[in-house]
Amino acid sequence: MVDLTNIREITADLPRSYEVLVRDRIKFRVGQIVYLAVAPDEQTIGLGFPREERAAALAAEPDKFLPPRPSDERYQWIELNLAAVDHDELRELILDAWSLCVPKKVRAAYFGD
Repeated sequence: MVDLTNIREITADLPRSYEVLVRDRIKFRVGQIVYLAVAPDEQTIGLGFPREERAAALAAEPDKFLPPRPSDERYQWIELNLAAVDHDELRELILDAWSLCVPKKVRAAYFGD
């Protein structure tokens, strides 16, 4: 199972990304935009996810993806069960969430596009 150590490892070299503690919750931001939030029990995370793909992901993999809280449904957001993913998939999801927040030129420079 992946954990907070893996999350920090993945986010460590992402341009403009930084970690903050808000109301006892670890969050990762680009500027003021939160792209990843770790639950207090560190069993789940919330992360940026395209709103138009959320319903399909929830239906296809209900053990992995959980719906966001009702107050977060208006955002591009989804909850993820960390026990259901491996390191490679976690990295891909975090990079996708981070990509939603950074300018296109920063994303292109990071991925070498």
